[in-house]
Amino acid sequence: MNEDRGGASGGADGAQAAAKPSAAQAAYLRRGLGEPGGKLPLFDRNGQRYANRTIRACIAQGWAEPWFDNPIKPDWLICRLTAAGRAVVADLAPPADKRPPRRPQAAAGYDARRLQRLVRSRVEA
Repeated sequence: MNEDRGGASGGADGAQAAAKPSAAQAAYLRRGLGEPGGKLPLFDRNGQRYANRTIRACIAQGWAEPWFDNPIKPDWLICRLTAAGRAVVADLAPPADKRPPRRPQAAAGYDARRLQRLVRSRVEA
């Protein structure tokens, strides 16, 4: 009978290992890769809080674990990445960089106001 239980839990672990994170979960987990101790952020790159649903789903899958309680903000879940979370993120393709390419910087001595005056004077002439 113990063998049946071991087999059943082994199947559940296999199901967790086979699960893939959603885009929001993957973004959340990736942020912990470069942090000391794998600390996962409370806010995304735009300053918006990650949804508690996203964080709790990562905890339920075993990709994140609660790290410590915040006495000032008890509703905030402060978590860190687990070994399983690192493995899942490592298996995913890197995210596409959706930011627009950077504009080249202006040459030294460029003065926008002076250029505008020059253009106006030529247009008026």
